Amino acid sequence: MHEMKISLPLQKQVYAVFFAVILSLVRGVTYSDEIGIALEAPMAILAFTFCADTYTQEITSKRSEIWRLCPIKKRMHSIYRRIVIQEIFLLAVAVIGYGLFFLFQNPRTGGTGRSGLGVEMCLFLVYIAAVAVTLGFWGLLSNLIASLFRNMWAGIGGCMVLWLITNSGIGDRYFGPWNLFSYTFRKLENISDFSWICGKIVCICIGILTVAALPGIIKKRG
Repeated sequence: MHEMKISLPLQKQVYAVFFAVILSLVRGVTYSDEIGIALEAPMAILAFTFCADTYTQEITSKRSEIWRLCPIKKRMHSIYRRIVIQEIFLLAVAVIGYGLFFLFQNPRTGGTGRSGLGVEMCLFLVYIAAVAVTLGFWGLLSNLIASLFRNMWAGIGGCMVLWLITNSGIGDRYFGPWNLFSYTFRKLENISDFSWICGKIVCICIGILTVAALPGIIKKRG
C-alpha cells in the first residue's frame, strides 16, 4: 500500500483514465480488429510518461539521500514493486480503453473476413498479450533513461524519439516484423500471420536487459 500511494497518486490515475476516454472518442475505427492498432502506440506514450518518474520522484522530493542509506537490494525491490503496480494499472486502463471503443463507436465485426464471439475473443486476447509487452517495454525503458540522467524529462524525451522512429512508415519499412510496433503494422486481412511476434520478442529481450542494467545505474547514479 505504501508503494501504491507513491507510484499511483490520484492525479496519475485520473489522467490515465481520461487519456483512454478521449482516445476512444477521437480515434475513429470501423472494424473491431482496428481497435488494437488504435490503442497500442498511444498506450506506449502513456506508459513512458507514466513510469518515467518511478525513481526520479525520490530525487525531486529530496528523499534520495535517505534512500542511499538503504541496501541496494531493498531499493531495487521497492522500484520493481512500483513498476509492477504501475504496469498492472496501465494494463487495466488498456482493457478499459478497448471496451470504450465498443461503447462509444460500436465498430463492426468481421473485418478480417471472419466473425463470431470466438474470433472477437481471440482478437482481444492477442491485443492484451501485445499491449502488455508494449507497456512493460516502454515503462521500463523510460525509467531506465530517467534514472541514468536523474531526470524524468530525459526518460520521456528519449522514449519519444524512439517512438517517433519506430511508429512510422520508415520504421515499418526498415525493421519489418522486428519493429517495436510490429503489432500495429501487422496485416489485418491475414489473422493467421503471427510474424509480428518477432517485434514483441525484441521488446521482451530489451526489457530483460533493462531490468538487469537498472541496479548498476541506481547504485552509481542514485
